[in-house]
Order: sequence, then structure tokens, then C-alpha cells
Amino acid sequence: MATTLQEDPINDKPMPLLDHLIELRRRLMWAMGALIIGFAVCYYFSHPIFDFLTRPLESVLATKPGVNHAMIYTQLYEAFFTYLRVAFFGGAFLAFPVIAGQLWLFIAPGLYRSEKRAILPFLAATPVLFVGGAALAYYFVFPFAWRFFASFEDSGGNGNTPIELMPKVGEYLDLVMKMIFAFGITFQLPVALALLAKVGIVSSKGLAKYRRYAYVGMFIIAAILAPPDIITQCGLALPLIALYEISIVAARIVEPKPVA
Repeated sequence: MATTLQEDPINDKPMPLLDHLIELRRRLMWAMGALIIGFAVCYYFSHPIFDFLTRPLESVLATKPGVNHAMIYTQLYEAFFTYLRVAFFGGAFLAFPVIAGQLWLFIAPGLYRSEKRAILPFLAATPVLFVGGAALAYYFVFPFAWRFFASFEDSGGNGNTPIELMPKVGEYLDLVMKMIFAFGITFQLPVALALLAKVGIVSSKGLAKYRRYAYVGMFIIAAILAPPDIITQCGLALPLIALYEISIVAARIVEPKPVA
């Protein structure tokens, strides 16, 4: 046992509960400070950020010339709070590396060296996968989804009642943020399954055995999260299936090996 501890040291030292609470308070203050700074920076650039988020919709509406598609707000404070949410949304993205770093600095002293080596790759993969999911939503799903929804416009004529799209800034931002977070969170699938395999809760053989049920589950998740058209639903389900296969490989690498 002594040899094992020497080969796999731990850098923690006994601390009273009050010292742990003080350390936690310091880490939370750093994380909160990063979030506040990120919020302030993004509020200054809230108009360009909102323009960036509305660009997929503008590209779709630009294909219908001669029609005014200005975004509207129906309450005096709606636009102001929309830009506040944009700033918080962007600030959370900017502050995430600092927040994750402070969390790591708080828990790392209590981990063995082998545990640190095991967790660090997952910690590094989390923001990369989240950004990947958000990019898929923005660059692939949004154009197809907005084109589908905008197709229900009707200019009238022949006795038909005209139907014009007039999106509200608050409702549009809520939809965009929900979809970006939904895609980003679902792209954490390899991290979650690999961690479960690392602690022995699931195994690569079990994941491979039940992959057919997982595939059905991916399409169900896509039907819930994605807009109601088959293109965007497949646009989420197919990457999730690919991530599930990657999860099987990752689980096979990190799962505990049987003792010979």
C-alpha cells in the first residue's frame, strides 16, 4: 500500500471545515467575478451578438424580397431585457473556462495523480463538444428550421387571408438559446458515458449490445429538441448516433480492465 501511495501521491492536506468553506468562497468569488466581467463585455457588444444570433433568420427572410420582416417587441421593456439575456448568454460562454478552472482548482488537491490524469481529458473535451453542438445548431439546424417555419407565410390573394411572419425579439432569443443549450448538452454524451464506464457503471460491451435501442432514443430526443421537420431532426439524431459510437470506443479505452 505504501508503494502505491508513493507512486500515486495526493497533494491534499488536512484542513478544518472552515478552511474548506473559505477556499470554496474564494473560488466562487473568482468565478462570479469572471461572469460579471464577461457580462459587462458582452453587454457592450450585445447589439453585434444579437445581430449574429439573428443572421440565420435574416438570411432566410432575405430570400423574400419586397416584404418587410422587421423584428418587433410588444412591451416597453422587452428589448432591454432581451439584450440583458444576450449579455448573460455571451458572458457565460466567456467565463466558462475560468469557472471550470476554479472548480478544478477546488477539487484537484483532493485527487490522486491517476484520478487527475483520468478526469483532465474529460474536462478538456466538455467545452469543445459544447461548442461543436452549438455550431451544428447555428450553422446547420437554424437555416433549415427557419426556412421551414417561414414557408408558412402567405401573401394573400385569390381570397386568401395574408399571413406574415413578424418575429418578436424576446421569443426568438428564447428559442435560439434553448436550442443552442440543448445541442451543446446532448453533445456531452461521450463525456458522460465515458465517465460512467470509468467508474464501472456501464461497459463498452453493454453499450454495444443495446445500441439499437440507443439509436431509437436518439431519434426520440431529436424529435423533442429539434423543430418539427425531418431534416433538422436527422441533423441532430445522426450526429448523436455518431457520438454514441465514439462513446463506445472511449468507454472501451477508459473502463477498468479485468484482473488476469
